[in-house]
Amino acid sequence: MKTKHLIMLICLLAMATPSQAQFFKKLGKAAERAAERTVERRVEKETTKSTDRALDTVIEAPKKKKERKRRKKKKKKSDSGNIIGGNNSDEQTGTESETVINSNFDFTPGTVPIFQDNFSSDNIGDFPANWDSNGSGELVTIKGEKWLRLGNNATIYPMLKNALPENYTIQFDLFTDGIDNKTDSYAFFKLLLHDTQGFQSPKSFSLVELSPCQFIESQGVIEKHVNGTREIRNKIGKDIRNAINGKSRVSIAVNKTRMRVWLNAEKIVDIPRLVPENAKYFKLYTTGLRDNGTNDKIYIANFSIAKSGEDNRSKLLTEGRLSTNAILFNTGSASIKSGADAILAEIGEAMKTNPTVNILIVGHTDTDGDADSNLVLSQQRAISVKEALIQKYGISANRIKTDGKGESSPIANNTTSAGKSQNRRVEFIKL
Repeated sequence: MKTKHLIMLICLLAMATPSQAQFFKKLGKAAERAAERTVERRVEKETTKSTDRALDTVIEAPKKKKERKRRKKKKKKSDSGNIIGGNNSDEQTGTESETVINSNFDFTPGTVPIFQDNFSSDNIGDFPANWDSNGSGELVTIKGEKWLRLGNNATIYPMLKNALPENYTIQFDLFTDGIDNKTDSYAFFKLLLHDTQGFQSPKSFSLVELSPCQFIESQGVIEKHVNGTREIRNKIGKDIRNAINGKSRVSIAVNKTRMRVWLNAEKIVDIPRLVPENAKYFKLYTTGLRDNGTNDKIYIANFSIAKSGEDNRSKLLTEGRLSTNAILFNTGSASIKSGADAILAEIGEAMKTNPTVNILIVGHTDTDGDADSNLVLSQQRAISVKEALIQKYGISANRIKTDGKGESSPIANNTTSAGKSQNRRVEFIKL
């Protein structure tokens, strides 16, 4: 109640008659009680607000502190720059402050086959005939495709007739299963280049370790040893946990002493002088895996080694003929598989810069399957290559003719997988 209202009330009481005074006296007491109740309610309201603020400070502050800590931890994790791939592709939400670094996939596969194996000629449960190992291993099927499961603490290598050249590429599919937060941090899948073909200890070698460990960032390293002396050792420094969990693609390029390794489309190693000059044999090695039959399973498939460094553009223009196994097709299909872009780009560029050059594309197959079907398939594959040159590189259709020879013109023995891979080829002939 305002002060002036109280003063007016007092004046009225003083001026009233006895009966009126009695009435106003009662009225004054009622007003007094009302004023007291108003004051009490106001005090109670202010006290409640103060109490709530005090409780908020006691109860909510730890939550807010914990929430800030959680957000800070989450941001730190999101900024760590994981290599994304494999089967664990979690959805991520970008922010304005997020920095994204992209790396071009500049791997170019070799064009002259040295060794290829998709285990098509081997039986399930066996160790493949074109490989050797000092440990266990067996072929299994995963979704209808053959994979070689690698044993633990085992060295495995393709049996090559000759040492590897100076420049070559290696590609294969990698599949890990049963890896989890209990996979040991000392579990490794190693890529080795040795100076010996067998299992004797090398004096000169280089290695790249890929770790399937999931509970900490990969501790993989690269090493170089020359004549028994270690010259290089360093951590890879890439978190590959997502990429190596499930199916991935390993690509390796060796150019004399330089070694580059990609996991899926991300380069994880590029060392200019990692490979000793006499390290000419490739091997794989596993260690630290759990041998319980359920966890830490590692498989490989679709393995190939090819010589690189050929100038296909000049070869087509000067020699007038180019034969390549670098253009691969799905089994029994004319659909071109990924990895053919490099050779197609060379042919496309050669035709763009030489507009008077016309070519004939000829498809070839091995002897698997029916001869008539192979003839049709080889013709369809030649047409697919023509369409790729037209659509991707803008070459006019009237500059390209196609043909198919099926299995009728082999250049190697069709009784071996290596011979068959050479016969499955595409020829470009300058007209």
